[in-house]
Amino acid sequence: MTASTSATGGREPDTRGDGYEPDPRRWRALWVTLVAGFMSLLDVTIVAVALPTVQQDLHASPAQVQWVVSGYALTFALALVTAGRLGDALDRRRIFLLALGGFVVFSAACGAAPDITLLVAARLAQGLAAGFMAPQNSALIQQMFRGAERGRAFGFFGATVGISSAAGPITGGAILALASGDQGWRWIFYVNVPIGVLAVLLGRRLLPRTERSGRGRVDLPGVLLLGLGVLALMCPLVLAESGGIERLWWLFPAGAALLTVFTWWQRRLVARGAQPLLDPRLFTTVRGYAIGAGIGTLYFVGFSGVWLVFALFYQRGLDFSPLRSGLAVTPFALGSASAAVVSGRLVERYGRLLTVCGLAGVIACLGGTALLLRLAPLDLAPWAAAPVLFLGGVGGGLVVSPNITMTLRDVPVRMAGAAGGALQTGQRLGAALGTAALPGLFYLVLGRAGDYRGALVTALGAALAGMAASLALAVFDWRRDRRRKPHRTCPDEVANAPVHARHT
Repeated sequence: MTASTSATGGREPDTRGDGYEPDPRRWRALWVTLVAGFMSLLDVTIVAVALPTVQQDLHASPAQVQWVVSGYALTFALALVTAGRLGDALDRRRIFLLALGGFVVFSAACGAAPDITLLVAARLAQGLAAGFMAPQNSALIQQMFRGAERGRAFGFFGATVGISSAAGPITGGAILALASGDQGWRWIFYVNVPIGVLAVLLGRRLLPRTERSGRGRVDLPGVLLLGLGVLALMCPLVLAESGGIERLWWLFPAGAALLTVFTWWQRRLVARGAQPLLDPRLFTTVRGYAIGAGIGTLYFVGFSGVWLVFALFYQRGLDFSPLRSGLAVTPFALGSASAAVVSGRLVERYGRLLTVCGLAGVIACLGGTALLLRLAPLDLAPWAAAPVLFLGGVGGGLVVSPNITMTLRDVPVRMAGAAGGALQTGQRLGAALGTAALPGLFYLVLGRAGDYRGALVTALGAALAGMAASLALAVFDWRRDRRRKPHRTCPDEVANAPVHARHT
C-alpha cells in the first residue's frame, strides 16, 4: 500500500478500506484525554517542590519522602505496556475511564493521608492508575483521527507532554503560595479531584468505544517478565538519592537479562500464532517505530532531569522561592506549547526534519542558557536566560510532538495501545535515568568545589550529551528517508510479516 508523499518526506496515511468514519465529537473527546494526560504527567514533577513541607508535616525521613516522587514514577512505568495491550484487546474507553476514576480517588487519598506510610501507598496506587490511563491517550488519538488531522491531534498531545513536564515546578510553587498553613501541600493532590471528576463525566459522553479485537487473552508470562525487567532497571534509579545505584547496581544486568528473555518469549508467541504482549514486529516492520522510540528515550534523559537541576540552582544557589524558581523556567514551557501545536500541522510536510531542527535548537539554547547563568551577574542571569529558554522551548516543541506522530503513525490501530505504552515506557526509563543522574552529578560537583554555577554547567552538559545522541539518531533517520524510495508500510503487513522481516 502506498500513499501520497511530499518532496520532503511527509506522508498522508491511506485510510481506504479500513472502515474509518470521522466521529463528529472527536475534537471534544481529544480535550478530555489531554486534560487527563496533563494531570497524570504533571504529578510526576509537581510534588517535588512540596517535599520539604511534606517531610516536616508528616515527620518523615528523607528516604521515606523520596518515595512520594519515585514511587509514583515507578508504578507509572510498570503499568504502561500491559495497560496498552488491555486497551487494544478490550475497550480503551472503559479502561481510560476506570483508570481516570482511580486516579481521582487516589489523588484524594494522597491529600487526606495522615502519615507518610499511607501517603506513599496512595502515591503508588495513583501512579498505577496513571500508567493504565496514559497509553489509552495516544491509542484513542490513532483511533479517532487519520491523515493530517492525526498530526494536528498529536501536536496538541505533544504540547501537553511538554507543558506538563516543564510546568510542574511552577504549578506546585503557585499552589503552595496560595494555600495557607503547613497543610497547604495537600492541595497539590486535591486539585486533581474536581478536574478529574469533570473529565470522567465528559469522557462518558464523548469518548468512542473500541471494538473488541477477539484476542482478549493477555500474555501473563510476558507481563511478569516485562514488569520484573522494568522494575529491575528503574529501582536503582528511583532510589538514587539514598544510594540505590551503588547498592542495587546488580539489578541493571538482571533487568537486561529479563528483557532479553521477554523479547525471546514474544518472538516465540508470534511464531506460534499466539498474541504477544508487545508484538516484536512493531520494531522490525513498522517504519519509524524503533528509531522514534530511541529518539524519545534519549531526549527524555536530558529533558526530564534539566528541571530538577534548574530548581536546585535557583532555590539553593540563588535562594529563590519555589514559585519564583518555577517562573524562571516558564519561558521554556511557553515556547514548547506554542511550537508543539504548530508542529503538528507541519509534520506531514517536513517529516523528520522538524525533529532534527528542534533538537539542534534545544541543544544550542540550553547550552547558551548554561553559559549565561555561568558568566552573567547573578542578579541579571535569570532575566538574561529567559529569552534563550523560550527559544529552547520552541525547539522542544518541534521534538516531542513530531516524534510521537512519526513513531506511531504507521502502527495498526489494533496495536495502538501497546505501541503507545512501549513508547512511553522508554520515555519513563529515560526520565528516571535523567532525574537520577543529573541531580546526582550536580551534587557531586557542588560537594567537591562548592560552586553552584559550575555544578549547573556540568549537569546541563551531561543533559546535552543525551540530547546530542538523540539528534544523531534523528539525523540518521532523516538522511535515510531522503535516500530511499517513498514507501509506507501498510498496517495489515504487520500482522502477516514474518518475525524476522525488516522494512528496507
